[in-house]
Amino acid sequence: MNLEEYFARIGYKGSTEIQDLQTLTDVFQHHIHAVPFENLSIHCGEKITLELEHIYNKIVRKKRGGWCMENNQLLGWVLKCLGYDASFLGAYVFNPHQNAYASTMTHLLVKVVLDGKAYIVDGGFGVSYQMWQPMELVSGKDQPQAPGVFRFTEKNAVWYLEKMRRKQYIPNQNFSNSDLLEKKECRKVYMFTLEPQTVEDFHSQCLYLQTSPDSLFTKKSICTLQTTDGFRALIGWTLTETTYNYKENMDLVEFVTLKEEEIEKTLKEKFNITLDRKLVPINIKGFYTI
Repeated sequence: MNLEEYFARIGYKGSTEIQDLQTLTDVFQHHIHAVPFENLSIHCGEKITLELEHIYNKIVRKKRGGWCMENNQLLGWVLKCLGYDASFLGAYVFNPHQNAYASTMTHLLVKVVLDGKAYIVDGGFGVSYQMWQPMELVSGKDQPQAPGVFRFTEKNAVWYLEKMRRKQYIPNQNFSNSDLLEKKECRKVYMFTLEPQTVEDFHSQCLYLQTSPDSLFTKKSICTLQTTDGFRALIGWTLTETTYNYKENMDLVEFVTLKEEEIEKTLKEKFNITLDRKLVPINIKGFYTI
């Protein structure tokens, strides 16, 4: 495990000597544009583990992606190696279909303290809710980014993240009412406290999320990657490509349904992923939005 190999994986060639916000942002953006958010291991017979060396080999050497506990753990390790004051927090993800936050802490994210200010660095959410820049931890402040306007609010020591999206243009009207589309313009994402967490605090959740029939991640095979102007996502057999600000205050959302024989080629060409085992796509409707 070494930083040079990681930087080669994400294509980063910038400075590593100065621990400032610009370097933090550059490393973070290279990561989210090179490393997919994906749960494909669950759907091709592999176990997801939280050992850092295993995650490093999977993401850096095998050029795979991972979910939050993998992506953000690796990011946290990188930032600590660079000299940043980085620590882990735990969040409760909002479920729009139940209109409620999860009752268990399933989302791992990174907090970085820099020049007396705290930032949230979350490289493990994917789709349109993936932040593109570290977010300053201040309550009630709109923080516009390419994906939309993010905002934290704090109440009784609990922090809430929400995102406001643009209008959507969907050329393929067969998907205009797809459950993959986010219907609300303002969406709650997750809530968290500033109580520090360790990776060990997530072991039971990691097992639950990849084995329980009630878990979103067993109901859907997901692979998403941020692009230069938006993101792409393969959920089940449906490939989505979104272009942010395609027109003023409007995102372009394009859908296509893939055939079984197109899945492997699409993973390679669109996400730079080659799997060791055959993927069995799945998409039980009603559980995911982009």
